[in-house]
Amino acid sequence: MADHAKTLGELKQTEWGDPARHSRTVKSEMRQNLICMLEEGHDPFPGIVGFDDTVIPRIVNAILSRHNFILLGLRGQAKSRILRALVGLLEAEMPILAGSEINDNPFRPISKHGRLLIEEMGDDAPIDWVPREQRYVEKLATPDVTIADIIGDVDPIKAARGGHVLSDELTIHYGLLPRSNRGIFALNELPDLAGKIQVGLFNILQEGDIQVILMVFSANPEDYTARGKIITPLKDRIGSEILTHYPVSIEHGIAITKQEAWVDRGGVPLGIPPFIEDLIERVAFEARGDKRVDRRSGVSQRLPISLIESVTSNAERRAISNREKRVVPRITDVHASLPAITGKIELEYEGELQGAEAIAGDLVRRATGATFDAFVGNADCEEIVSWFNEGGALKMSADERSDVCLKGLGVVPGLFATIEAAGLAPKKDPATMVSASELVLEGLVANKRISSTEEIGYTRVVPEGPPQFGSGGANPNLFT
Repeated sequence: MADHAKTLGELKQTEWGDPARHSRTVKSEMRQNLICMLEEGHDPFPGIVGFDDTVIPRIVNAILSRHNFILLGLRGQAKSRILRALVGLLEAEMPILAGSEINDNPFRPISKHGRLLIEEMGDDAPIDWVPREQRYVEKLATPDVTIADIIGDVDPIKAARGGHVLSDELTIHYGLLPRSNRGIFALNELPDLAGKIQVGLFNILQEGDIQVILMVFSANPEDYTARGKIITPLKDRIGSEILTHYPVSIEHGIAITKQEAWVDRGGVPLGIPPFIEDLIERVAFEARGDKRVDRRSGVSQRLPISLIESVTSNAERRAISNREKRVVPRITDVHASLPAITGKIELEYEGELQGAEAIAGDLVRRATGATFDAFVGNADCEEIVSWFNEGGALKMSADERSDVCLKGLGVVPGLFATIEAAGLAPKKDPATMVSASELVLEGLVANKRISSTEEIGYTRVVPEGPPQFGSGGANPNLFT
């Protein structure tokens, strides 16, 4: 077995002894493994959601073409996740000459250490095995990165300890790129790298001795002049430029958020209603289309991930305090989690004047209205609206027990019937019924059919001015 080979002689007796196997480049290795996966119907990029018809086919084409490629896109578009998934296209293990710092091919070493080892020991040269995970090297480009960091430099201490002159190849301290020989080298934020360092990368790609297969950057092209640019000779030698994007549908966004978010805390059982998942995702969609938010910076997919985690925590705190058996988030929990939004958006001048928290609250209001339209739709809410217009008022506590809230909500005629007609929650589930009730009421507020203030709670629309959205901040006991 190949994994039992300890010396070069033993390795020659395995499938690695075939020149077609041991002499192929990393690009050829990945191409062959990708072809096998496609023939067998396996997903080469498991866990990547929403890119099946856009980004993934282009990456597949780049690998089949044996191209170095760049992923170009805004923050939070799964670029790093895609790059790390490329490891799955490498062999499970790869033989190298023992002690080699740059993964020397036992049959064709390129370092002086490797060549001397073969000259001295021949078929008795020892072999080590490198798992595929160790063949991936990732580096974040910053202006202070040096040639020594990426490519390497002469190490005087190494020369002194080994008794070598400085011109001896054995005195070289290898940088990250040579150490990724026969592997994958990913460089994030490439435009931030100094031009002279990019020239060094260009020289490596031009010579082709080190099997670098890809580099990555995530800057918007509009930012090139502000943050730097890719030098033309380097860009010319990167085979494919692949654009990434944010989820194009709410369903894709929800799937990504559910996959990445930490919500299963292992304590009180959690039940997140589908309309809460939808609302949280719509906050990000609303932000991406808001003129007050800097579109060049983008709105990362980490926003809904952080938001649902914070919403879950607020609901968890309430459930623990009230000793409830289930954690069920409400709309008020979304309002309590505005800090998870404000830190994820960069504002334009108009937005800065209004303030991040005001913008975040407005995004939640608009998202609530959109979720209300999607889940409640054409359900008849006239009875609810009429009750408020005739003088009815309702104030809710954000931290009250679900059964107490449900009793108070029962005074609003038609509310539970609307929930039942829309299929939002079963009657036997008080916690979800309360959450669904908040969706209906806050949705009517968002659509300006009723009003809500922190002092009064839900009431009729006040003609003198626009209704304020802020019931999530009220904390007295529920009353009518």
